[in-house]
Amino acid sequence: MSTTPTTHVTALSTTAARPALDELDALEAEAILIIRETAAECARPVLLFSGGKDSVVMLHLARKAFWPAPVPFPLLHVDTGHNFPEVLAYRDATAQAAGMRLVVASVQDYIDDGRLRERPDGTRNPLQTRPLLDAIAAGGFDGVFGGGRRDEEKARAKERVFSLRDEFGQWDPRNQRPELWTLFNPRHAPGEHVRVFPLSNWTELDVWRYIEREGIALPSLYYAHEREVFRRDGMWLAVTPVTRPRQGEETEIRTVRYRTVGDMSCTGAVESGAATNHEITVEVAASTLTERGATRADDRLTEAAMEDRKKEGYF
Repeated sequence: MSTTPTTHVTALSTTAARPALDELDALEAEAILIIRETAAECARPVLLFSGGKDSVVMLHLARKAFWPAPVPFPLLHVDTGHNFPEVLAYRDATAQAAGMRLVVASVQDYIDDGRLRERPDGTRNPLQTRPLLDAIAAGGFDGVFGGGRRDEEKARAKERVFSLRDEFGQWDPRNQRPELWTLFNPRHAPGEHVRVFPLSNWTELDVWRYIEREGIALPSLYYAHEREVFRRDGMWLAVTPVTRPRQGEETEIRTVRYRTVGDMSCTGAVESGAATNHEITVEVAASTLTERGATRADDRLTEAAMEDRKKEGYF
């Protein structure tokens, strides 16, 4: 696991022309600017960290932004209770290696004490909103970094880089601030907060190219491995304690990997032999489906499932 962010430095003479930034350098520089701007303007930022690739890249960028000083804000994860064990182990090890405080809000706690009830379909992703908003309020967090990218899903394409949430944690897609010439406005009234998306202009391919370039370690689920799976709604779901085949659904062993590593109850795998960062980069470059469209059942509940959840305060 890489624990020290690397910095790319080009030695220049006083007379040499400065080389143009390549695409990844430009995206990195923009993201670091956004992270530093948030830390300067917000009293108590926090970084949403699930152990998924986008949040891992965000953490890597945050460490670069403040190196050699420590990152001046904690990590926050909303644990559904149905997360992949491999990802939770990676989350904890990474937070410890970075020397950062990890705040965990548990959906299971809310179910146990009656504040939330299980959904009939067993999916817990939509149940994350209340624990998230409560954790933001309890921590007094006024700037919340999220790993959303505009190529993931059409509701996320509507977001600005700095997205205001009202005193109830809700989002109004019709009332967003202009961001001309990358001029960001993180101002907010007491009780409000801003969601901040440093990866807004990145694509899934950009993320994987950056992971390959930086040598970033990820949870093993992202790489090809054999797993017992069954077919449902066009996706390969793993046989787990919370996902069991129904009558007529046959299990089989296939070589798969995960493009996204959310809740086990709604996250599907894809058939793939890609076992390295480079092989995954090549595979993603040839893909015609977004990762969420291909592997996330919770985004198929309604045509506007993601936007409805975001209006309520979801990621």
